[in-house]
Amino acid sequence: MAKLKARAHVLVSGRVQGVFFRLKTRHEATKRNVVGWVRNTPDNQVEAIFEGQKEAVEKMIEFCRKGPIGAKVEDLTAQWQTYTGKFRDFKIRSSII
Repeated sequence: MAKLKARAHVLVSGRVQGVFFRLKTRHEATKRNVVGWVRNTPDNQVEAIFEGQKEAVEKMIEFCRKGPIGAKVEDLTAQWQTYTGKFRDFKIRSSII
């Protein structure tokens, strides 16, 4: 039986910039074979797209609810979207300006 593929668009707010949130997110995603990207936004949030096995994507959302040491997550929104399969790896993208 094929594993269910999933995609989530996540926005995390709180003290999430300047605490290695993106770097640690990339590490966690790579460890779980999740692909997509993560970046800082101009309003001091972190935004990410996760694609992979549904269970692995759920684990990434769980990670983002806490973040790395030094982070203080105040809010997280996760929107489930249609899986695209267009990513080959997980990247830290440049911040939106």
